[in-house]
Amino acid sequence: MKKKYKCEVDCANCAAKMTEAVKKIDGVIDANVNFMMQKFTIEAEDDRFDTIVAEAVKAMKKVEPDCVVEL
Repeated sequence: MKKKYKCEVDCANCAAKMTEAVKKIDGVIDANVNFMMQKFTIEAEDDRFDTIVAEAVKAMKKVEPDCVVEL
């Protein structure tokens, strides 16, 4: 399953770090945090999608604590 979410990211460097952190999560097929578009795109296993997205948001908040993802 692939979904896009609106997110607030403060800088392009943080977005790149978030992308790398999310891609390391087990079950993630592909991920991208786009600073210019303020979008978070994730493709992950269908059966655990909600759990993986929750883990991804936690990983993003470790990089930038004030990041907001509208699920």
